[in-house]
Amino acid sequence: MADTQAGAVKRAVVTGASSGIGAAAVRALRASGWDVLGVARRAERLEALAQETGAAVFAADLTSQADVDALAAHVAATGGLHALVHVAGGARGTDRVEDGDPDDWTWMYEVNVLSGQRLVRALLPQLREAIRSGASHADTLFVTSTASQVAYPGGGGYNAAKAGEAMLVHALRQELNGEPVRVIEIAPGMVHTEEFTLNRVGDAAAADALYEGVDGPLLAEDVADVIAYALNAPRHVNLDLVTMRPVAQSAQHLLARGPLKPRD
Repeated sequence: MADTQAGAVKRAVVTGASSGIGAAAVRALRASGWDVLGVARRAERLEALAQETGAAVFAADLTSQADVDALAAHVAATGGLHALVHVAGGARGTDRVEDGDPDDWTWMYEVNVLSGQRLVRALLPQLREAIRSGASHADTLFVTSTASQVAYPGGGGYNAAKAGEAMLVHALRQELNGEPVRVIEIAPGMVHTEEFTLNRVGDAAAADALYEGVDGPLLAEDVADVIAYALNAPRHVNLDLVTMRPVAQSAQHLLARGPLKPRD
């Protein structure tokens, strides 16, 4: 259960809240006692999540500085902040480096790296203010990917973007040394969500084929459980980096298809 400071339940901003891991994180944090402000571009999906969970919501495009500034003003006006959970991101295309579309690479950098920097710049002052007002600590948590750790053919743009986001996290943790602000990175491998792969490849059959025969890919709820644990852990415990994969995925390139069973 989220602890309270001066009688108030702790509050988190969760980005990417309209679907997948972001929406699951909103549910998990609400279930463990947090106030949550879910953020995404699609207002209609946010409203449905608000009705389901009781979370507050705010529609914003995190590649827009004006939208991020409006989000920061809204957070300040409605109760402040104890945790930033940055889930929003995405991938476009599976082209080789030589064939990639620079516009896709630019988009991936903006949504995975610059959005995180914009949010830290806008919301870190409010996390510090929560501490000055009596909170024992504050949290920043970023969902990156195992794509930030291991390159693979057809993943160059996403590898580069997620590696950039991971480096942002590593630098931020060092820059905040001496402050009671935890900087947490969760790096999932294969996660079966309704939109990520479909948005990347643009074809439902190709998206389904990626997961075909895999005995238990991660689900959004699995990642959300780790997010909730990380934020609810004792204040002196920082999960610097949690790499998550399904048992069927022993490495980025090594994926078992078919039932998992003992070798004869």
